[in-house]
Amino acid sequence: MKKGIKYIFASAFLMVHFLSFGQREDAGNYEYDREVLFGINKNTNGGLIGGFSMKIGTRIDDTNFQFFGLELSHVKNTKEARYPTPLGNSFIFGKSNYLYSIRPHYGREIILFRKAPQQGVQISALAAVGPSIGIIAPYYVEYPISRTETVREQYNPEVHQSRFNILGPGRLFEGIGESELAIGANAKAALSFEFGIFKSSVTGVELGYQLEGFTKEIPLMPTTDNRQIFQSVYFTFFYGFRK
Repeated sequence: MKKGIKYIFASAFLMVHFLSFGQREDAGNYEYDREVLFGINKNTNGGLIGGFSMKIGTRIDDTNFQFFGLELSHVKNTKEARYPTPLGNSFIFGKSNYLYSIRPHYGREIILFRKAPQQGVQISALAAVGPSIGIIAPYYVEYPISRTETVREQYNPEVHQSRFNILGPGRLFEGIGESELAIGANAKAALSFEFGIFKSSVTGVELGYQLEGFTKEIPLMPTTDNRQIFQSVYFTFFYGFRK
């Protein structure tokens, strides 16, 4: 994880260094007072799609903005691995719970390099903090109890001792009504690279580091080490509107 974090931020520093030479002198003409952005997230604690985000920002002065954001993320244990079954599906052996994190936050953003109205790249640095609401939902598996009958229940290492006896995962959102809550907090720091040729819209990527902690340990996989503090490097592709 530490090597990955160093590599990510070294790459970001080089991007800032080279892209800064491509900015036009008249970049100050590109001004806006409010923005609304929507994003899709990929992070080192998530799957193919780690989560979704929304950000509402307002201008404080020429280079400083404040923003309120909301993120919905799926947090995984780094030791999770999928196994195929004879039925053609797959499941995560040893997983007992999902963790869905709801992260409202407040942050500040400073523009390092401003883009021209219809060309270039705008580069910003940002940081945010806020509470976290964790939804701990049971992970169901299906396994046979006879030659003709199967049951679906939350994975239990004392009952489901072999992955070869499991036929697959439960149904989508099965057991969500049995979820528990965990309260915590989150903080992040990032660099934002914004592209696009239109003043009223924006497309870009946010590259950063996020730290999140809860008041109790989250039992994602009972047979491995479980944590209450999670850290990740993330990448968010966003699109939105400005005025």
